Amino acid sequence: MLNKPINTGQLSFLQPGLKEQLSNKHPLYLLADQINWSLFEESFRKHYKEDFGRPAKPIRLMVALLMLKHIRNLSDESVVEQWSENAYYQYFSGGQTFTAKEPCEASELVHFRNRIGAAGIELILKESIRINGKDGKEDRASIDTTVQEKNITYPTDSKLHRKIIKKCVSIAQKEGIVLRQSYSRTLKKLGIDQRFRNHPKNGAKARKADKKVKTIAGRLVRELQRKLPAESFSDELDLFQRVLRQKRQDSNKIYSLHEPDVVCISKGKEHKKYEFGSKVSITVTQNSGVIIGALNIPGNDYDGHTLDAALEQQQRLTGHTLKEAFVDRGYRGRKEVHGTLIHTPKTFSSKLTSYRKNKLKEGFSNRAGIEPKIGHLKADHRLSRNFYKGIKGDTINVMLAAAAMNFKRMMNIWKDNLLALIFRLIQIFTASATRPNYSSVIVY
Repeated sequence: MLNKPINTGQLSFLQPGLKEQLSNKHPLYLLADQINWSLFEESFRKHYKEDFGRPAKPIRLMVALLMLKHIRNLSDESVVEQWSENAYYQYFSGGQTFTAKEPCEASELVHFRNRIGAAGIELILKESIRINGKDGKEDRASIDTTVQEKNITYPTDSKLHRKIIKKCVSIAQKEGIVLRQSYSRTLKKLGIDQRFRNHPKNGAKARKADKKVKTIAGRLVRELQRKLPAESFSDELDLFQRVLRQKRQDSNKIYSLHEPDVVCISKGKEHKKYEFGSKVSITVTQNSGVIIGALNIPGNDYDGHTLDAALEQQQRLTGHTLKEAFVDRGYRGRKEVHGTLIHTPKTFSSKLTSYRKNKLKEGFSNRAGIEPKIGHLKADHRLSRNFYKGIKGDTINVMLAAAAMNFKRMMNIWKDNLLALIFRLIQIFTASATRPNYSSVIVY
């Protein structure tokens, strides 16, 4: 059930509210007044039942917490904790007076993200593009793909087999099944043999221990299949069997038991040969640097095949069709997609005019600017490691990161404009103070 709307009138004659207490030049203060909060309240109202259940937290509060989390690069727990300490966070969330307690439990942010889904997060991204005004409607853009890594350990077969054993023992304890053997002491000895496998004398011993651990995992899975009811834990046991069957050169391998949709992607990096997560496509305007598209691509598709979905999302978010898009050589083979010309670096035709060659050179030079944009998305807005669950979490994380970077761009512009104004006033004041006063000079 939705909560009652907050009374925004004057609360007290003696104690002013946050609007009067805080500086109206602060970037968060300015951003709070620019966002169309009623858009979210009207769009997300359908996810709540009328006059049923406990009153929910205000929609503006929950949306603001999601924005602040990715703008400030915080976890769910940290943003809730810092909200109770920061008056600007509270004003940004629609608060009228300072409240020295946490607004909600951190887990409520998880429920809210699942409630509004990817469509609701896309609405936040669309609003972040609108905040940037005409800068988000340029005719030329750069498109590139990157990998958002999932929050999993580096996968090895031995790790997966040990996790299968641990989960099988847990299922047996939960269902009251007595296993023929728990293998706890055996696994401890095998763990000692698996250490220091890179030493020349320990390689054979480690490989033999790996094979034994896999054998034990298979025994426990088959024992549970015999003793459990037919439909009980069938999905988990099928997943375990799939992991035990997979070979080194197989495609569509399982790299994590709790995130089976993770794929292995190689982007040709010297320092990181393989990345485990999902591929995302980023679309950035060439001159202003506004992110006008951020899309998660399940699987490991060829980059050229991601252009259709990426440009569809861009047109849906901006209501504008790009004339030209500049990409790298990973997109070879695509010339035009949804009315947008796709330019890939190549040798220029002799039929092109000098003017056209210079424009294309400028476009490819500007295209390189998307690389630091992706770097800031990863370093500052939580794209480097995705902690959200499943493919849905992949989609939500990349769009929230892009929206946060668009909001941060406008906050930086307002901050720079304020500093420039202050610097100009200081110059004027200094010049007037050092100017000689000729009115006091006596003329003889």
